[in-house]
Amino acid sequence: MDEKIQKLQEYVDEAEKIVFFGGAGVSTESGVPDFRSEDGLYHQKYKYPPEVILSHSFYRSKPKDFYDFYYEKILVDGIGPDATGEDEIKPNKAHLKLAEMEQKGKLLAVVTQNIDGLHQKAGSKRVYELHGSIHRNYCESCGKFFDGGYVLKHKADGVPKCDACGGEIKPDVVLYEEGLDQKTLEGAVRSIAEADLLIIGGTSLAVYPAAGLIDYFRGKHLVLINKSKTERDQVADLVISDSIGEVLDQIHI
Repeated sequence: MDEKIQKLQEYVDEAEKIVFFGGAGVSTESGVPDFRSEDGLYHQKYKYPPEVILSHSFYRSKPKDFYDFYYEKILVDGIGPDATGEDEIKPNKAHLKLAEMEQKGKLLAVVTQNIDGLHQKAGSKRVYELHGSIHRNYCESCGKFFDGGYVLKHKADGVPKCDACGGEIKPDVVLYEEGLDQKTLEGAVRSIAEADLLIIGGTSLAVYPAAGLIDYFRGKHLVLINKSKTERDQVADLVISDSIGEVLDQIHI
C-alpha cells in the first residue's frame, strides 16, 4: 500500500468522528460537469457569463435565460431517472465509501458544496448540502415542492410552473447574491467542530463562505485529497494529489 494511503488508513482507524467536506471533484468522477476546471462551465462561452446567469438578480430579471442555462448545464441529462427509470449518472467510489463509513459508525457527516444529490443516492443519511439541491424545487407563490423530474418535464415551457397554483418554480439552490441556509450552515459547523478527523476532497477551497467552514475544525488530523493544489495544503497533516474515488476506495472500514 502506498505510504500516503497507509497514513490515511491509520488516521481513519483511530478516528471516532470523521467528517468529509467535499466539492465538485467528488462528482466529476461520476460525469457531473464542474465549474472551475480547464473544461469547466466558467471557461466556456455563453451569451452571459455563467457567474452572472447563476445570480439572484439575473434569475429575477431574466428567468427564461436563467432556465435555458439551467436545463442545459445544471440539471443535466442522466442525473435523474431516464425513460427506463434508471439513473445514468451514478454515485462513484468516493460516494459509496463515505456511505459505508457512516453505516459503520465512523463518519459523522458529509458537508458538500455539490447540488446533485449523489451522496444520498449512495446511501449517506447525514448530508449538509451547503448550496442546496437540484432535486428540490419550490413554488414561489404557494411553497409546494417538486422534484427535479417535474422541472425537467417542463423544459419546453421555459420557466416551470406550479401544478397547484400556477406560480413560478425556483430551484432550491443557492445562487450568487443569496445566503446559505442557516440551519444547514449550523449543522455543518457543528459537525466539523466535533470531528477528530476532517477529510477534504475534490475542492479547490476557493468558494466562500463554504470554504471558510473548515476553520471550525479543532480535531486531530486534517487530510486534503485533491488533484490540484489548494491554499490549505501547508496546514494539512496529509495531502494526497490523486482521484478522490481511487484514494477512498483503498481504505478499509
